[in-house]
Amino acid sequence: MLTDAAIRRLKPKEKTFKISDAFGMYLEVSPNGSMHWRMKYRFGGKENRYSIGRYPIITLAMARTKRDEVLRLLAEGIDPNQHKKMLQQVESGEDNFEHVAWEWYTKRSAGWAPSTANKIKRRLEVDILPYLGAKPIAEILAPDLLKVIQRIETRSVDTAYRALEECGQIFRYGMAIGKNIHDPAPALRGALTKRTKSHFAAITEPKKVGELLRAIDSFNGSFVVKCALQLAPMFFVRPGELRTAKWADMDLENGEWRYFITKTKQDHIVSLSKQAIAILEELKQLTGQYEHVFIGGRDPKRPMSDAAINAALRRMGFDTKTEMTGHGFRAMARTILHERLKMDRDVIEHQLAHRVPDALGAAYNRTRFIEQRQEMMKVWADYLDELKNSK
Repeated sequence: MLTDAAIRRLKPKEKTFKISDAFGMYLEVSPNGSMHWRMKYRFGGKENRYSIGRYPIITLAMARTKRDEVLRLLAEGIDPNQHKKMLQQVESGEDNFEHVAWEWYTKRSAGWAPSTANKIKRRLEVDILPYLGAKPIAEILAPDLLKVIQRIETRSVDTAYRALEECGQIFRYGMAIGKNIHDPAPALRGALTKRTKSHFAAITEPKKVGELLRAIDSFNGSFVVKCALQLAPMFFVRPGELRTAKWADMDLENGEWRYFITKTKQDHIVSLSKQAIAILEELKQLTGQYEHVFIGGRDPKRPMSDAAINAALRRMGFDTKTEMTGHGFRAMARTILHERLKMDRDVIEHQLAHRVPDALGAAYNRTRFIEQRQEMMKVWADYLDELKNSK
């Protein structure tokens, strides 16, 4: 066995040589005089080398202590090199929940709509990472996660469920890349307040629809927002699709608005009625030189705010929680077109751009029922005029 005195007497040679101690540990001496403690061991039937450290920074006594730790790991069936790698990752933060979460977010967000990506990023930054981010993902247990989710639950039950779902995806991603071996999210089922399904507030009674349309025509706010309000019931598209509409996608001459829906990853066609074209032509004089049809109030290079429609509805006296929201124009059209105007449900669903399989199993097709949809949009616009004009 080696002694400190023997080590101090060692001189370098032309070639690297080794001096053994015990239990596989040895001191490797390089031609330049540097010395390194290493250990030879077998794991899984294969011979391996473990680097303990450099002498004299790591003394003989320290090297033997480290050697004994390696022997203990081997006795427990743990590969010491893999164990060292794991500890290095923990120290560098690579195994922390925050590191895994951002890696998951970067990979997944490329396929999300910008609004979705922003919302999830905000939840991570504000509600989740301040409490779980610094912890190794493998050490996070169900009670740890529950505390975080319950904190969100006091503000919004729906947001709590969304956050829990996203955390579950992060844990499963971590499992896939070898950072953790379990997902604590499923254990929280039943621990949160039961979520009740709710629908976007919408006016579906024709008389009240007429009152809403008259209120919109009397709106004395921004002209851009007023035009968006006037077109929202005619188009009944998703609010995000309406506010981000681009002039490049509008064909006023042929009466079509063609665009790509980022939420569902599909192309869509909205047939423009004469009433819609008239509004768009007037609006084009104001915003036609910009990219977006409905420009932002502060920056014309950006689209209208996602809160503008609901803010305008509240300004007109409509409660956006119980009466009407920007999304409610879809429910309004869907209900009245089918129940009052007796339009075919499949035609309506395709105009809503819903992914509803047909008898042949085909999902949404942008050109399916196109002639019926064109006629329906004309009838719908005329019907809205009737409601608006009948007091």
